[in-house]
Amino acid sequence: MLRVQIVQDIVLLLNAKDDKNEQDSQFEWIRSKKIRKLMDISPATLQNFRISEKIRHRKIMGSYYYNKTDLISLFEDEC
Repeated sequence: MLRVQIVQDIVLLLNAKDDKNEQDSQFEWIRSKKIRKLMDISPATLQNFRISEKIRHRKIMGSYYYNKTDLISLFEDEC
């Protein structure tokens, strides 16, 4: 009985994790250095976008990663 419950709980956790990974995989995340080079912007500009929450970002082990779709739409709106 307990074994069945544990297995069911594990299956639920794995399914929830898969759903989250599918949502995250829809987005392409790019490191700060590559974004600055592609967009020809300064580190301060990128930081201002991050602080003003104009783009989604993640900090992983001290490095910032930015959502490529957000950056493209931000620069298309500016033009």
